[in-house]
Amino acid sequence: EFYLVKWRGYPESENTWEPRKNLRCVGLLKQFHKDLEQAWIRRDGKPKKNARWLDQGVANYVVQKAKQRRALWRWERQLNAKRNHKGRIAVENEVDLDGPPRGFVYINEYKVGEGISLTQVAVGCECRDCLAEAAGGCCCPGASRHKFAYNELGQVRIRAGLPIYECNARCRCGAECANRVVQRGIRYDLCIFRTPNGRGWGVRTLEKIRKNSFVMEYVGEIITSEEAERRGQIYDRQGATYLFDLDYVEDVYTVDAAYYGNISHFVNHSCDPNLQVYNVFIDNLDERLPRIALFATRHIRAGEELTFDYNMQVDPVDAESTRMDSNLGRAGGLAGSPKKRVRIECKCGAESCRKYLF
Repeated sequence: EFYLVKWRGYPESENTWEPRKNLRCVGLLKQFHKDLEQAWIRRDGKPKKNARWLDQGVANYVVQKAKQRRALWRWERQLNAKRNHKGRIAVENEVDLDGPPRGFVYINEYKVGEGISLTQVAVGCECRDCLAEAAGGCCCPGASRHKFAYNELGQVRIRAGLPIYECNARCRCGAECANRVVQRGIRYDLCIFRTPNGRGWGVRTLEKIRKNSFVMEYVGEIITSEEAERRGQIYDRQGATYLFDLDYVEDVYTVDAAYYGNISHFVNHSCDPNLQVYNVFIDNLDERLPRIALFATRHIRAGEELTFDYNMQVDPVDAESTRMDSNLGRAGGLAGSPKKRVRIECKCGAESCRKYLF
């Protein structure tokens, strides 16, 4: 057996054929033979005729797969260099030859669009122990006439639809305050992976996640609803949109995660999701501009895909919760915009699947 070797730091014109005994790269050899096995399998899952022959098609596939893997490794390093959160990001594609998405910029917090300004909060709490003093109403949630959202483990304990008011930059409490959860960022190691059933990229957790734990924030560029309508028409023609209406009190602003976003950009829809959306206020108390946080609705196993309902319904629990519109206005990665939607087939595979996204 001889292997054609591309030497690091040398052009392809310097490639050489080497016997296996000359190769000390055990991991690369295992990956190479795994790619060969994949190249010899037809789309219907059966071995190709004359399998084991290294014909031109098989050779081309192995070369393209190697180049794709290197591109994904580089992208993974770039993502981790840009993140400011504890949780690491892995990237994996064992389905096709698609490489990193083009034109996507990883950001950690909202990118404010033209003509929009965020007003910083003017005051903070004086608490020494926010969880213990929350009952007295002196902490940030109480000052805003709302409930303290978390327990001692940082798990959300209020119903979906109610707002979360976290401590802010002007509060006396420290970074480990029980009322600072979303602002600490992603804590879990997650993987962006290629789905095998035509849903594009998805996200799965590499660690188990407890029920009601914060998982990630939906981040993108904040734009006006008028600009969202204009972009939505363009995205419709392209067959892709990531527009999320911030309609907690009124439909004025939208988050566009098409080009600027974090790992939530890749989270798929499910009619039986394991993530739930909450509106969160921290350093900006403008109710038209909440931060969108995703919390686990149940215990999530390591290796399980993360999903949320793009057409989430929130059951009113009191007058306050009715201020959260039942339609979040996101058409994640599929045709349609917040104002004009196309009937899109759902591929989530849940037993309770509604068959269509919108």
